[in-house]
Amino acid sequence: MSIRLYVGNLPKELDRKELEALFASDIGEAGSTKVVTDRKTGKCRGFGFVTVETSELADQVIEKFNGHVFKDSPLKIEIATPREKEESKPVEAPSGKRNNAKAKGRRDSSSVERTASTETQPDPRWAQELEKLKEMLLAQATN
Repeated sequence: MSIRLYVGNLPKELDRKELEALFASDIGEAGSTKVVTDRKTGKCRGFGFVTVETSELADQVIEKFNGHVFKDSPLKIEIATPREKEESKPVEAPSGKRNNAKAKGRRDSSSVERTASTETQPDPRWAQELEKLKEMLLAQATN
């Protein structure tokens, strides 16, 4: 079973090949490396992962490289813990309405609770048009 190691405090100017070269003699061909990059800039976000084959090898890598200075940054290496999935939890919106926030702050429009509130006022730019529509609907309902 392979062990995944977290490598923290990486410099911003780093690519996967540089990280792989740092660990190449210790992880061998069976290991792999990954540098986590920013989507917008493409630069390293300051951490990455190294995968090794055994827990003994993982302990050796941690012992050898934890605190090792790489490009003026002391590395922090530890066994990576699996990321727990965030459940959708209701989050209080500023207006008092509730919505379900997805993981990483994304919102799914199908999960948003839609509630009518008497506190909200129509946009003043459309208030007259809205009143006309209400009158038309009321006239249709009475017919």
